[in-house]
Amino acid sequence: MRPGEVRIIGGQWRRTPIRVIDMEGLRPTPDRVRETLFNWLGQDLTGYNCADMFAGTGALGFEAASRGATKVWLFEQSPPLVELLEKLKSKLKAQAVQIKRGEGVSLLKSLPALSLDLIFIDPPFDTTSLYELALSVAPAQLTPSGCIYLESAKKYDDEQLKAYGLCVVRHLKAGAVNAHLLKKA
Repeated sequence: MRPGEVRIIGGQWRRTPIRVIDMEGLRPTPDRVRETLFNWLGQDLTGYNCADMFAGTGALGFEAASRGATKVWLFEQSPPLVELLEKLKSKLKAQAVQIKRGEGVSLLKSLPALSLDLIFIDPPFDTTSLYELALSVAPAQLTPSGCIYLESAKKYDDEQLKAYGLCVVRHLKAGAVNAHLLKKA
C-alpha cells in the first residue's frame, strides 16, 4: 500500500486502493479494524441497506458494497471528498452506492424509519456533539435486527448508550480507535 491510500479488504473489489487526501480530521478506518468489523458482521452483506453518515474516504461504505450490500448511502459534506467518492463509484461501477452531499445527521433523518440494516457512525474524533446527534437519530432508522458501527476516540458502555436505546455487542481498542458494534437494547 502506498502512502495516501487504504484498500478495500474483502468482497468483489478486494485489494482496490482508495485514495486518501491530506485533510484535517480525515481519518480512514484502519484495515485491521475494518477486517474485525466485517468478521463480526459476517463476510456476506447481501441484501443489506447501509448508510455511512460521515463517509470521508468511503472505505466503510465501499467495503459493505463490495461484500454484497444492496444499497449503501454515503453522506459527506466536503466537496473534494464527494468528488473522490464519485470517481471511485464510477471506476468500480458501484451501482449499490448512492452518494449525497450534505450533513450526515440530516440526510439520515430523511431516509425512511426502520429501513437500514447497518449504519456507520465515524465522524472526526474532535466533534463530540456529532456523536450525540448521530446516536440520537440512528436507532429510529434501524431495522429491528440492525446494527450500528460506532468508531470513536473514547469507549462507550451500555450505561452511556442506554439513553439512545442501544447496547454494545462487540468492542475493540486498536491504537486511538475504539470500535463498537451496537444493537437496539
